[in-house]
Amino acid sequence: MENIFDIKTEHDFLAASLRTFRCQYDNIEVYRKFVDYLKINPEEVRTLDKIPFLPIEMFKNHQILDKNVSTDLFFQSSGTTKMNLSKHFIADENIYKESIYRSFEQFIGKPEDFIFLGLLPSYLEKQNSSLIYMVDFLMKKSGKPENGYFLYNHEDLFKLLNDLKDKKVILFGVSFALLDFLDFCNSNSQTLRFSNALTVIETGGMKGRKEEMTKDELLVILQEGFKTDKIYSEYSMTELLSQAYSLGQNEYQCPNWMRILIRNVEDPFSYEKDGKTGAINIIDLANVHSCSFIATQDLGKIAGDKFQVLGRIDHSDIRGCSLLVS
Repeated sequence: MENIFDIKTEHDFLAASLRTFRCQYDNIEVYRKFVDYLKINPEEVRTLDKIPFLPIEMFKNHQILDKNVSTDLFFQSSGTTKMNLSKHFIADENIYKESIYRSFEQFIGKPEDFIFLGLLPSYLEKQNSSLIYMVDFLMKKSGKPENGYFLYNHEDLFKLLNDLKDKKVILFGVSFALLDFLDFCNSNSQTLRFSNALTVIETGGMKGRKEEMTKDELLVILQEGFKTDKIYSEYSMTELLSQAYSLGQNEYQCPNWMRILIRNVEDPFSYEKDGKTGAINIIDLANVHSCSFIATQDLGKIAGDKFQVLGRIDHSDIRGCSLLVS
């Protein structure tokens, strides 16, 4: 496989996607069976919309892994103990690390320039979280002594944020935990006074801890509470090794090796035009050793060269890195 991080043009992306599709058809048993069941001849697939997208639920019941590799490392989705959780087996950590670094650098800046704080209690309390792996990696690249995680110790976080008000700080936070922190500040008459150097990156998810709300409603609350316009969002999931980022307005951008297609909710083999809501299909070429073509249960729409995430398809599980239900 060529270096996917060198992709520059749409022609490059299409060529890499088709090569990846045929390679994964040959080497990933579950994906090959899925394609064969659809009676699709891989040699006749020449455009992105003709590539079969594996339903994301397959990661719950099958090991999606190239037959030529083996690994003990896996990421596991968040959820209740009663749920059958997805597992994504990782054969090459370096691909994930490079994807993390390059995406962050492209949309936010060099990790070495920031202090990283994590308000991610539901993820810290579980093992094998891809999100914690990502934030750990960014902290190591940063190397700042102030880097660290917070569970429910809101007072300590408040004091540290005020102490760091003149420094470039990234606060990664799951949605319900960020709202809990602002509730603490309000109930204790604590006022955050930060410069515009603070950036909050919310990762979605209420986990049943807060009333569900739209992404736009959440962004307004966070902007007012943290006194900054830099309320960004990260969109990824256990089954992906790449991240899309929104720098506001619930409009996400993909790195060069990742693409979004919007499928018709009732007909998974047809696609919606730009601006029309449907289900999100993701091409993530960083998933070299698993499956790069995934049909998610998230709703969204294409908006020019960006995309929006609008919620979840009815009757599907609410998972950690999916965004809020409208």
